[in-house]
Amino acid sequence: MIPVVVMGVSGCGKSTVGALLADRLAVPFLDADSLHPAANLRKMARGAPLDDDDRWPWLHQVGRALAAHPGGAVVACSALRRAYRDVLRDAVPGVRFVHLAGTREQLAARMRAREGHFMPVSLLDTQLATLEQLDDDETGTVLDCTLDPATLAGAAQAWLARPAGLVGVLRTGVDTR
Repeated sequence: MIPVVVMGVSGCGKSTVGALLADRLAVPFLDADSLHPAANLRKMARGAPLDDDDRWPWLHQVGRALAAHPGGAVVACSALRRAYRDVLRDAVPGVRFVHLAGTREQLAARMRAREGHFMPVSLLDTQLATLEQLDDDETGTVLDCTLDPATLAGAAQAWLARPAGLVGVLRTGVDTR
């Protein structure tokens, strides 16, 4: 089975879609948010964005957690920059990325509708500014996060079933600017 990272900014549905995809693939689901050190969670909860010094240890932990499942797993992780995805690729060669994308307005509305999440809407703009789109040489797909979660999980599963030689960045017409 293939290791998968469902990625994107806060509010795109990583955890929901990731859990559904893991269920479809019959592999474990991991939420990278649960691997953040308490200091990172406190920082974000007070509206301060994480910097790379905060992210590197967390990303290495996410990579180790994914690598601990040699039979495959799905992890929900922001993986906003190429360098962050490289850390995950180094830990788990062959990992594939499913980027859930939407407009700022769509994402902000989704974040406002959530209850009890540590990430405030005020940090959405910093996440969008940090986000680097998947490069053509990265193995990933971009899906419209406004679609129904079950539809997204099905689309991701179908994309993952493609032969490895046919898999590259597949864009679904989502405006990711």
